[in-house]
Amino acid sequence: MKKINHTKELSYLYKQPKNKISFVDVPSLNFLMIDGIGDPNDNPEYTEALSALYSTAYQLKFAIKKGPLAVDYKVMPLEGLWWADDMTLFNLENRSNWQWRMMIMQPEYISEDLFTTIAASLKQKKALPKLDDVRFETYQEGLCMQIFHLGPYGEGERETINKLHTHIESEGYHRVGKHHEIYFNSPLRTAPENLKTIIRQPVKAV
Repeated sequence: MKKINHTKELSYLYKQPKNKISFVDVPSLNFLMIDGIGDPNDNPEYTEALSALYSTAYQLKFAIKKGPLAVDYKVMPLEGLWWADDMTLFNLENRSNWQWRMMIMQPEYISEDLFTTIAASLKQKKALPKLDDVRFETYQEGLCMQIFHLGPYGEGERETINKLHTHIESEGYHRVGKHHEIYFNSPLRTAPENLKTIIRQPVKAV
């Protein structure tokens, strides 16, 4: 059986060197997505959204593994887009107005038809309240800058985010689009100081 790790195949997007800020041109990629609003901490709706997202991602993985392709691929890391309708009010002090889109990238052999079939089957097996909110969608981010962060989320990321934003301005660009984070381990199983994240920001030349 063929085994694939797409984080290695897409290493320019998912293997950010430490102590370096990189330009990346992110192509169109397919994702499982689910949207929500509010502080993600101690938020039952956020927890339910992740449960539905991961359940769908793993059912798709098993369908490909057991199907004619017989490919055993590693489920991609969780990604999050974060924003507010008024970005001047988007800050770490008040997260009640945060909007979020949690995503898991899907390989090219996952189609929308397969997603629809698997999602319908999953609803019959599991009573997950957010399953109907999971969707399959293409997302193209385009030109971005990204940086690696080691340590806790939220306030712990402030210095890293500020470093990224300062570098963007010094290179003659400005921020566009949504703040993007890619999570490589789970805060439920990893000490805060060991959490690994890529922080990505779409940019445009001034």
